[in-house]
Amino acid sequence: MSFIRTFNGDIRPEELGFTYSHEHIVCRPDYWLQRGEDDLLLDDKEKSQKDVEDFKRHGGKTIVDATAIDYGRDVKAVKQISDETGVQIIGTAGFNKSFLWDARIKPELKPIIGHYETYAEWIDNTPINKLTEFVIREVEEGLEGTPFKAGQVKFGTGYNRITPLEEKTLRAVARAHHETKAPVHSHTEAGTMGLEQLELLKSENVNLEFLSLGHMDRNPDPYYHEQIASTGAYLSFDGIAKIKYAPESTRIQCILELVKKGYENQILVSGDTARKTYYKHYDYGLGLEYIIAKWVPRFIDDANRQGFDGEKLVHKFFVENPARCFAFKK
Repeated sequence: MSFIRTFNGDIRPEELGFTYSHEHIVCRPDYWLQRGEDDLLLDDKEKSQKDVEDFKRHGGKTIVDATAIDYGRDVKAVKQISDETGVQIIGTAGFNKSFLWDARIKPELKPIIGHYETYAEWIDNTPINKLTEFVIREVEEGLEGTPFKAGQVKFGTGYNRITPLEEKTLRAVARAHHETKAPVHSHTEAGTMGLEQLELLKSENVNLEFLSLGHMDRNPDPYYHEQIASTGAYLSFDGIAKIKYAPESTRIQCILELVKKGYENQILVSGDTARKTYYKHYDYGLGLEYIIAKWVPRFIDDANRQGFDGEKLVHKFFVENPARCFAFKK
């Protein structure tokens, strides 16, 4: 039996619909707050909600909010957005990456986490089995003491390195996956260390078909992508619209190279829209409507010109693949 866990309860995979696989909706990361990086604070629930409404208006049904505990998530605000828009939200348990862990722990979390000052201190001083138990609770009981349960577990690693604390959280998340059967998502910094993550997960006996790796388009290397896809893992191309990193043609060609090699069932697409300047209703950016309203037609046209069935591929990337990737299989 398979199901997908949303903030409003468990649903059948066929109820998921058109899905963005990696976004951020409302969050106030303390790491960026301390540094005065206002652009990285999605701190206005009403403005975020307007972008979610745009996504829904164009046919969007589900968003995976990939915001982990160490990235300043606002669980209650995101749940309200889900309730008020009707867009299904999948939440995330687990961790991000080590350079963010200098962030201060919110006072209201200390009764849940323990009386540590920073995430680094908490992770360093807590045994793996206790971190595992924390992640399990967020999947089975609720995020940050709320009744809204996580629908995936997450870990992250840095640019061209995996620190000891990142390995510790990876192993805790892997063990929580075994206990809960929740799907696993990884943050890769600039698309690096994906293969090394896979080796560590194999040492924890994780079936890599339960894993999606984020930010694969930040490392637009078809050979590297093929190595990852050959393990059965999903590849998330979640930097759509970020032309400062690569043109859309590069992302589309990387995706179509995987399709040519037979990996079309392992591709996810999203925007990782985590700045005010990316959001339409914060700062006139392209917004959450961009992928579904503009990128999808461009992809279909480009794919069709190259001899593919663009509409069929879009249905796979945004409907069929997420329905498998984000399912708990018990």
